[in-house]
Amino acid sequence: MGKVVMEIKIDGAKFLRRGKVRDIYEYEDYLLIIASDRVSAFDVILPTGIPDKGRVLTQISIYWFNQMKDIVENHLVATEIKDFPESLKKYADILEGRSMLVKKSQPMPVECIVRGYLSGSGWQEYKKNGSICGIKLPEGLIESSRLEEPIFTPSTKSQEGHDINISLDEMKRIVSPELAERLKELTLKVYKKARDIAEKKGIIIADTKMEFGMFGDKIILIDELLTPDSSRFWSIKNYTPGKGQDSYDKQIVRDYLLTLDWNKTYPAPELPPDIVLKTADRYREILKIITA
Repeated sequence: MGKVVMEIKIDGAKFLRRGKVRDIYEYEDYLLIIASDRVSAFDVILPTGIPDKGRVLTQISIYWFNQMKDIVENHLVATEIKDFPESLKKYADILEGRSMLVKKSQPMPVECIVRGYLSGSGWQEYKKNGSICGIKLPEGLIESSRLEEPIFTPSTKSQEGHDINISLDEMKRIVSPELAERLKELTLKVYKKARDIAEKKGIIIADTKMEFGMFGDKIILIDELLTPDSSRFWSIKNYTPGKGQDSYDKQIVRDYLLTLDWNKTYPAPELPPDIVLKTADRYREILKIITA
């Protein structure tokens, strides 16, 4: 396994913020987004990283951004070190494969979520109310059911803690009604195209979260796209409705942590080598399947 990258320092670029996974710098007229190997669980960043996780997330995002160009433009300017400004090339060993030079856009204040299957918080809400984010669903659905039509369920954005699901009407009060409808349309189009591509590769995209920004007067896709950190990927071969599915993500980490006497607050425990290895393999596997 390669070296684990947990924190990144780039001289000559203005540090803007550190997320759970990504470090964002301002560089001249662009942003430099670097995906670390940090992993979080229950909203806590763990002290142990997952080798190559940042590269996997970046390469999957780049793949999907390029697939969706006929639907909506994206923020990519350069994704390979050879195309980066000269002063960044000395950081090639850190940046290669895990960084993107992108346009500076004005991010939308909402997350755009689409669900094609009944899982996670959507399943919990459906059990209580028979609906998700105010959208009434048919009776008698079971966990992991495929929805007849994918549904758009936006949420608020939270830098820390959980995002909160909102209705389309609430979203229209945060952004304009016209913009909300356009974001819904784009989100569903991107999801449906991705779903069809993934199914040919034996993968179900149960749900996913997208981010959009305004670049001038244009809506563009930003941040990450259709990665294991922003989506639920399931194997078609192993899909069994009526229960939770095995996802290509950090579920191995969450399952391990649930066996410990840990109260899900900082500081988090270290991960043992076998859990790290299994999780890294899981991420690499979905990269290979999606981009093959």
